[in-house]
Amino acid sequence: MKSTNKLTIIGATVAFALTTVACKDTFLEVPVTGQLSGSQLSSKAGVEGSLIAAYSVLNGRGDRLASASNWVWGGIRGGDANKGTDPGDFSTINPIQRFETISTGDVGGTWQRKYEGISRANATLRLLASPIPDLTAADKTRITAEAKFLRAFYYFELKRLYNMVPYIDETVDYGTGIEKVPNNADIYPKIEADLKAAYDNLPEKQAAVGRVNKWAAASMLAKVYLYEKKYAEAKTLFDLIIANGKTSNGKKYGLVPKYADLYKASNDNNEESIFAIQAAANTGSTNNANPEFDLNYPYNTGPNGPGNCCGFNQPSFEFANAFRTDAKGLPLLDGSYNTGANQVKNDMGVLSKEAFTPDAGNLDPRIDHTIGRRGIPYLDWQDHPGADWIRNQPNGGPYSPKKYTYYKSDRGSLQDNSSWTPGYTALNFTIIRFADLLLMAAEAEIEAGSLTKALEYTNMVRGRAANAAGFVVRADGKPAANYVINLYPAAQFATKEAARAAVRFERRLELGDEGQRFFDLVRWGIAEPTINAYLTYEGTKLPTTLGGARFKAQKDEYLPIPQSQIDLQGKDVLAQNPGY
Repeated sequence: MKSTNKLTIIGATVAFALTTVACKDTFLEVPVTGQLSGSQLSSKAGVEGSLIAAYSVLNGRGDRLASASNWVWGGIRGGDANKGTDPGDFSTINPIQRFETISTGDVGGTWQRKYEGISRANATLRLLASPIPDLTAADKTRITAEAKFLRAFYYFELKRLYNMVPYIDETVDYGTGIEKVPNNADIYPKIEADLKAAYDNLPEKQAAVGRVNKWAAASMLAKVYLYEKKYAEAKTLFDLIIANGKTSNGKKYGLVPKYADLYKASNDNNEESIFAIQAAANTGSTNNANPEFDLNYPYNTGPNGPGNCCGFNQPSFEFANAFRTDAKGLPLLDGSYNTGANQVKNDMGVLSKEAFTPDAGNLDPRIDHTIGRRGIPYLDWQDHPGADWIRNQPNGGPYSPKKYTYYKSDRGSLQDNSSWTPGYTALNFTIIRFADLLLMAAEAEIEAGSLTKALEYTNMVRGRAANAAGFVVRADGKPAANYVINLYPAAQFATKEAARAAVRFERRLELGDEGQRFFDLVRWGIAEPTINAYLTYEGTKLPTTLGGARFKAQKDEYLPIPQSQIDLQGKDVLAQNPGY
C-alpha cells in the first residue's frame, strides 16, 4: 500500500438515509445498512469523508469508461488506440470507435458517474452550510474550495463529452426542482467561477498530497480558458504557474528527468504531477487501484508479463507511425509518416515463432515508453514476444499498451493480487502534468504572446524526451531501437501556422494514450479531417474493425445526451444534441 500521506479512498460512498413513517408502526423503521444520516456527517470527520467520496469518483468507481483517464472517449476516439481484444468482448466500444454511438449504454454510465461526483461535491457544500463545531474556519474554507474544484472538474468533463448539460449546484436537490433543470445554457461561466474560487482559497501545500492545491486549480482554470480560446487570460495564468507553481507536497513544478519515470508507481506525486487520480494497492478494494485499466494489458502473458488479460486499448498503426523522425531527428509534420517506408515496421500477420526484422529507421524514443512492440523490452518483464501477447491481431493490430502498466518489480507491493486479475496497481493516473501545461502554455503564447517563448516551452518537453539516459535499453545497455530526436529549430516557429503544427504534434507524441487526443482535435477545430484521415488509413489495416467508419462534422464532436435522462426528465427539459 502506498504512503499514508496520499488521499486514499476505501469504499468511499456517502449517502443520506430517508425514513418513511406510517402511523405509529415505528417498528417498521429499519435503518438503511451502510448509509449515514446528516447528523452523523455534521463533524469534521464527516465532512472530510463526504469530500473524499467526491474525489473517489475520479476513477469511475468500477465503470471503466467513466474514469477521467478517458482511454475510450479521448484515446480510442482520437486514434491513439484501437479497442483491441475480440470483436464480441465489451462490444459496446465497437460502435464508439466507428463513430456509430447511440444514446443508450455507455454514454449513460459515464453521464451518471460524472453527475455522481457533482452530487457528492454538492453534498459536501450543503454540509458546510450548517454549523460544525469541530471545524475551523480555515478547514471550512479549504474544504469548500476543494469541493468546488471537483465540481468544476466533473462539469468540465461533461462539457467536453456532451457539450450542453444541466448545471446543478448545492442549492438544488431531490424534491427541490432538480428534475426540471434544462440543458439550454453554456456552463463554462459556472466552471470558471468555481475554479477561481478554488484558486483564491486553496492552500499551496496540503496535508495529503492527493488533495488539489491552489496551483492545481490555477492549472485547471488555465486549461478551461484554452478550451474557450481565451488565450490572453490563459497566458497570464500559465506565466504565474510556470514561475511559481508547486505540488501539494511542496515540490516546485518541473519535468521528471526521464520520461519512463512518469509511469512508475514508485515515483508517484513527483514534481511533474499537478492533478492526479490517486491509486493504492492492497487496501481491500480494487476500486482504489486503477480499476479502469484492468482490461488494458497484453493478453495471455502468464507469469512473465503484466495483467495476463485482456488485450484492450491496443495502440494504432497510425499512432505508431507518428513517432517516425527524419534525418535531423524531427517529426514528419507533413503526415508522410503514413506512407511507404516511413511506416513503422510491424509483425502484423507474422506469428511469434516466425522470423521478424525489427524497424531500423529513425524513431522518437517515446514510442517505446508508450507502445509495446515485438522485440523491444517491455518494462522489466521481457522483450515483447509479438503475437503471443496479442489476443486478436486482425481486430486490434500488433501493438500492446505500455503506459500505466506495472513493473515486474512492483508485484505484491505496488500491485494488487486480490481479484480475478493481477491488473490492479498503485500507479496514479495523472490528469494534468507539467509537460502538458508547458505545451498548453506554448499554445497560448502562439496565439497571444511570443513565438520564441512557445519554442522554448515546446523544446523543454522535447529536450526531456531526448535525454539518452531515459531511452529504453537492452541488457547490454544499448538503445533498443534507432532513437533519433532533436529540438525544433527556430525556423519551425517563424509563423503561427508552423508553430501550431509543431505544438499540436508534440502534444500527440508526449501525451499519447493519456486520453487527450480526441478533445484536442475538437477544440482545435480539426477533428473531422484528422479523424477521417485516420479512419481511412487504419481501415486499410483493420478492414473488419474500422473499414467504412466515418466521423460526421457537427455531430460526432459530442456524445448524445443519454436517452434515459431525456425519458426521465422529458424532451421539454433536456434537448438532444444535433444529429442524434
